[in-house]
Amino acid sequence: MTVMAIMPVRNNLVAPLPHEGTATRTTDTASSVLVRSGAVSRLSNRPGDMISAKERSTPTTTPTPGFRTSTTAIRTTTTRTTTIGPAPSADYQNSPAELSFDALVAAYYDCRRTKRTTASALVFEFDLERNLIALNDDLAGGTYRPGPSICFVITRPKPREVWAAQFRDRIVHHLLYNAIGWRFEAAFIADSCACIPGRGTLYAAERLETKMRSITQNWSRPAWYLKCDLANFFVSIDKRILWERIAARVPESTWRDLAHLVLFHDPRADVVLQSPPALLARIQPHKSLFTQPAHLGLPIGNLSSQFFANVHLDTMDQYIKHVLKVRHYIRYVDDFVLLHESPQQLNAWHAKIAAFLARELRLELNERKTVLQPVYRGVDFAGQVIKPWRSHIRRRTFNSALQRVAVTDPANVRTSANSYFGLLRQATASHHDRARLANLVRRRGHAVDRALTKCFKGKA
Repeated sequence: MTVMAIMPVRNNLVAPLPHEGTATRTTDTASSVLVRSGAVSRLSNRPGDMISAKERSTPTTTPTPGFRTSTTAIRTTTTRTTTIGPAPSADYQNSPAELSFDALVAAYYDCRRTKRTTASALVFEFDLERNLIALNDDLAGGTYRPGPSICFVITRPKPREVWAAQFRDRIVHHLLYNAIGWRFEAAFIADSCACIPGRGTLYAAERLETKMRSITQNWSRPAWYLKCDLANFFVSIDKRILWERIAARVPESTWRDLAHLVLFHDPRADVVLQSPPALLARIQPHKSLFTQPAHLGLPIGNLSSQFFANVHLDTMDQYIKHVLKVRHYIRYVDDFVLLHESPQQLNAWHAKIAAFLARELRLELNERKTVLQPVYRGVDFAGQVIKPWRSHIRRRTFNSALQRVAVTDPANVRTSANSYFGLLRQATASHHDRARLANLVRRRGHAVDRALTKCFKGKA
């Protein structure tokens, strides 16, 4: 008889951590592909993979007393780190120690969620089963090597290089992240945002507003904020320092070797340029990956780079929270905010953080973007400007939305408008902005609901 412990329900807890609740979907998805294709899992040896009827009659594992089956949650008003107890939960037990075909198929489904219509994805899916098996063989045999990347330049909000790996390599990035990501994210502080499921721009903005309300006693007391930005962050990351941190947390040779291969792969050696030379010339040399030494820089655009960047900056997060003991602190990628009643204290922390970054991570603060102001003036963070009792989308983002909807192809007006309506809904003082966008959408022949939150296709 299986005994299930019932944990007490607490009203001040938020949703479970991102890694929880995904094991069932992953296993079901992988199994369905195996059944449809007839493929056999060549490296499958995890509990829960396909077994015979005889084996299925015997439990694969024996329940061990003390193992927690509940999920770990985060308080909405605290900045304590999320830690793993002495007994790991079931989600951590399901993390594969070795490569399996099921894990590869699950990574494929994760990858195609947003990339299925790209040319690289369509080519890969044209012969899906054969390509997955070939990729599985390369990974198992140690012969996998990343393919060529595509480099292009975006101009909004400023010129920036973007590196797009092939769909095949993106599957490997998801495979690696699914295998080792939870080990690092479980130790991240709750105020580390971006590129973590459930911790996007809305999470960051709401959490900062909660901290602002806390330090000002619901906007009744004065307080100050210090906003900082790292100079040329992605191209300045020292991969040698980052690798020491990754290697210390990944003991399995399979995942350690794969992480080393992905981290130290130089995309410049095999790249397809999709932007004209004149556009590439707009990138300043100190912001371009092409001009950096081999041990510096991560390509912007890959899941692996986003994950590695969070691992790299977790060292700074831990220093600020547990050495400087800053109570009100939050970070979104390389932008971070500290709150305190005293501007002198914020200046002292600023000097210590700058020294720590130069000493430990070989990074620098962008002094031109450092802001020290009273809280009541508003904090521009994660796409929103948060002020007492209200928040709105930053003006540059909203003006760009109006321009794009005004000139976009008629067939794409509804999709583009709905994406901006969704962004505007995140801010509390957005009715006027949504009304302006709705008027523009109506002039282009589409309808908008009464609440000004959704665009509908107009008459042909």
